[in-house]
Order: sequence, then structure tokens, then C-alpha cells
Amino acid sequence: MKRQIDLGLLYSRSGSYVLISEACRLGVLTAIDEVNADPALDIRFTPVERDPGGNLDLYGPLCEELLQSSTARHVIGCVTSSSRKEVIPTLERARASLWYVVPYEGFEASDHVVYTHACPNQHLLPLLRWSFERFGKSAYLTGSNYIWGWEMNRLARERISEAGGEILGERYLPIGSTDVERMIAEIRATRPNFILNNLIGQTQYTFLRAYAALGQLDPHFTAQSCPVLSCNLTECELPAIGEAAEGLIAAGPYFRATQGQPTKGRFGSSHEASGYAAVWMLARLLNGRPGAEQLPISSLLTPEAAAQIRVDRHTHHTALPALIGQVRAGQFEVIADFGRVDADPWLTQARSEAGQPKLRVVP
Repeated sequence: MKRQIDLGLLYSRSGSYVLISEACRLGVLTAIDEVNADPALDIRFTPVERDPGGNLDLYGPLCEELLQSSTARHVIGCVTSSSRKEVIPTLERARASLWYVVPYEGFEASDHVVYTHACPNQHLLPLLRWSFERFGKSAYLTGSNYIWGWEMNRLARERISEAGGEILGERYLPIGSTDVERMIAEIRATRPNFILNNLIGQTQYTFLRAYAALGQLDPHFTAQSCPVLSCNLTECELPAIGEAAEGLIAAGPYFRATQGQPTKGRFGSSHEASGYAAVWMLARLLNGRPGAEQLPISSLLTPEAAAQIRVDRHTHHTALPALIGQVRAGQFEVIADFGRVDADPWLTQARSEAGQPKLRVVP
């Protein structure tokens, strides 16, 4: 008989970033089905779902309700960093854990969160280094007006300045806003070497379509001379962008098309792959350990267990491939592969290598 274990899912089924949520959720549910059907495992997951509907104010209360109404002590969910930070106090009180499966801005290491997607030394820093050599060091920075946009652009400003580059403009929009005209006008006036895109959801789609239209008027604003770079754009959002996606460049741990191979990977995007991996990581931690599902993640991650699932037991981050892909003929093609990179969420190693160790207060 398999042990029945409640597993929380906290994904928005509607709202501005629903395509990312649905990709994560698909990966999670696919893995749950596989775990439940695997005769070698003594566990069976029962998903317990709550849908915040893209409303930031609902994440904390729904996470608390989920934990109180079920035996779940592990939750997979949240897309925005704001929503992740909303649920952490609830997880702390309940001695529960969140498995966070999307890229984020780093500078966090909670005892109650496992980060299975990439942080800046695995996406932003390789992307900027690669881009400096090919396009130049003058940039225009865009972002949705919340933690991801603020922190990613802060790091970009630091790295571009350290490299002797220049920030020609920086502008933010509320999540869901489609008022991109001023951004486009500033980009047209400043003529940067590249644009760092930290917008999300509908805002991003509208901006990218408007930028593609600008490229029809002025050939400087094309992927060859002034590309748009992203660290959170994956295949799951390409249909919403349409033809305007052609030429976009993104960093991530997985793209469906593998470099140098005509075959496609199993998963539709890194969001789906990361959600799938999180379920299997948890299954391996709990298999053969009755009662372990009620333990906090810090207790589960013994040195042996952490090594098995390749999670750093001190920061709860995952070693991942660092890839760069470009949209060509409607799909991402891998154009650079930096191998597997250990997560460095506080950028201590990156600063040491640069000869610039720093201590700073992070709000």
C-alpha cells in the first residue's frame, strides 16, 4: 500500500501571467501522475489546489487555508516574487515548505523554500557577458513594477557600469499595464545596443509587438543590431507573442530544442520542466521514510539526500545548466551553452572572481 500524501498547489488559473502558471502546473501534475504510478515508490501524492486568480492579496490567505484544511506541508506554486514573499510567513508558522519553480532575482535563501529554477548567476550574468561581446554595452532597461523588475535591473545596472557601459533609459509599468508607448519612444530616441526585458505577462507581449513594429520602421531596432534580452521568457509564451517573438534572446536552464540536435525535449518549456523536477525531487526525499512528509525541508535535506537531488542544503538552490536561446522560425534554438552552474544566490562567488568583494544591506 502506498502512503497517501497531500501536496499543495498554489497557481493562478487566470490573470496576467497565467501562461507561466499553467506551464508550471502541467509539469507538476505530469510528475504527480508518474509518481503515483511508479511501483518502486511507497508514496502517492494527492494534489490539493488553491487558485489566487492572479490577485497578490490572496496568496497568503489561500496558502494558510490550504495548510489548515489538509495535511499538506509541501506546496508547489507562486509565479511572481511578490507572491512568494507573501506566503513565506505562513510557511514559517506552519513549518511547511514551498517549492518555487520559476526564475527569480536572487538574494534570498529561506529555510522554507526550495528554488528549483535559475537565479542571476545562472541566467542574467551569463546573458550580459555574452551580449556585451556581440552587441555592445549601452542598454535600455524595462521592468514590471515589482521585485523581479527592480532587482534584475539593479543587478544589470551594476554589471553594465562595471563593464564600462551605459544605461540609456529605465522604465517600469504596473503588472498588466499595456501602456508601452513611452517606453518605445524612449528606446527610439536613445538607440541602445540592447534592451533588457524584465516585463511579465500581457505587458511583455504588448511591448514586444510594439518593438517589432518599430523594427519595421527603423532597421536598427532588430535582433541583429538591438536585440531584446530576457531571463524569464520561455516557449509557453511564444504563441501569445506571435511573429513579434522572432529574434528574441533568452537565458534559462532548458529549451525544448537542444543545441546541435534536431529532436525536441520532452517538456514544452523550462517552467514545465522545473515543476516536473520539483515533484520528483520531493518524491525521492520522502520515499521509504514514513512520516517524513511532516518534516521541514531543512530536516529532509541531509547531506546524502541533498546530493541525490542536487540541491544545496544551505541555500536550497539547484545546480542547473546555463543556456542562451534565440527564437528562430518560431521556436527557441540554443545558441550558447555554459554547462551546469552551481547556484550563487548572493553572488558571493561572482564578486570574488571579479575582485570586488562587497557587503551590503539588502532590504
